Amino acid sequence: MTGWWVVVPVKDARRGKSRLAGVLDDDARAALVRSMALDTLTAVRATRSVAGVVLVTPDAELVGAAAGLKVVVVDEPAAGAPAGVEPGLDAAVLAGAAHARTLAPDAPVAVVLGDLPRLGPADLEAALALAARHERAHVPDAEGAGTTLLSAAPGCELRPRFGAGSSGRHTEEGHVRLDVPIASTLRHDVDEETDLSPGSRLRSSAVVLRSTAPSRMPACCSPSSRRGGALLS
Repeated sequence: MTGWWVVVPVKDARRGKSRLAGVLDDDARAALVRSMALDTLTAVRATRSVAGVVLVTPDAELVGAAAGLKVVVVDEPAAGAPAGVEPGLDAAVLAGAAHARTLAPDAPVAVVLGDLPRLGPADLEAALALAARHERAHVPDAEGAGTTLLSAAPGCELRPRFGAGSSGRHTEEGHVRLDVPIASTLRHDVDEETDLSPGSRLRSSAVVLRSTAPSRMPACCSPSSRRGGALLS
């Protein structure tokens, strides 16, 4: 089978992770969004069965930081979206997938959300191997309600329905729910304050940022101090 093309959609960092606004100030939250995206992109690029990566984002600073990762960049679609498609994340996913298919028409396509700071290439490889058995598939998040990966075989189109409770909607759309172990790093995204706690399964740049006063940014986490490296503790 032709190698996978993976789409990683990332919002403008200033608008991302709004549910963390009570924990992190705007600068810290933006730095966290970019840090997690770079960690995710690095892991995806290191996955053996991945042939190419499409980053869909309007964030110029993230694009600059990801320059050395050999990803194809697509700007986030404008406000309009195709009929029946929610603007925002779903539209970004479809734009990235369409571009991937122009570059590799016969390749399977997967979407990996950009908030997986501890993603391991081996875990992604295992999930893609499972996904390859189905025309459409998805991986739920650790809570079982959200979605961290969505896939479509060659000749099949993605049917993204991201948002709260997306795993159920993706199942309804024919994306088979994959039996990926709860311990898989692919299932552990960062959305809520509890995802940043030292006792959570994930301890990454998020913990560093959370333990710092919201008005201060540790030098290790500033965009100028890292270029694609993981911020893991």
